[in-house]
Amino acid sequence: MKPLEPPDSLHLLAAHGWLELGSHIEASAELEKITPELRAHPVVLEVRWEICAKAKEWGEALEIASALVELEPDHPLGWVHRSFCLHELERTAEARDNLLRVADQFPEDAIMLYNLACYECRLGRLDQARRWLEKSFEIGDPKTLKLMALDDPDLERCCPPPPS
Repeated sequence: MKPLEPPDSLHLLAAHGWLELGSHIEASAELEKITPELRAHPVVLEVRWEICAKAKEWGEALEIASALVELEPDHPLGWVHRSFCLHELERTAEARDNLLRVADQFPEDAIMLYNLACYECRLGRLDQARRWLEKSFEIGDPKTLKLMALDDPDLERCCPPPPS
């Protein structure tokens, strides 16, 4: 899809800035300044998803992630976001199934594999969780993934991260 041009690209950049500063309300206000027909652009939707996630508005975030999957089915981000929303809505089995359908399409996406480990762990499927976690560590940045795993008490309990 064609990249955004000024002034829309500048509003998008400002929204990113507001998110980094911790203000999802100001970020949302910046997105409202984008030309209405461009608000469904994937890069705008990605920021809109981040805003909803910060606000813990998982139903709306799920709709946005689903739109991303429809617009860009060959990009893993929408799939990962959609599953994360499902998990946050306490639909973890559905979150896992959503990613299992496409995991083979994105064998180099460590975050997708890591999230599969988290969902399997939450569902009590510890052997599967360990396998996904090991795969994510094989292809991803071990330091980043270890920090993520240590920050997730459920995952740490059932699948301690391998030493770095």
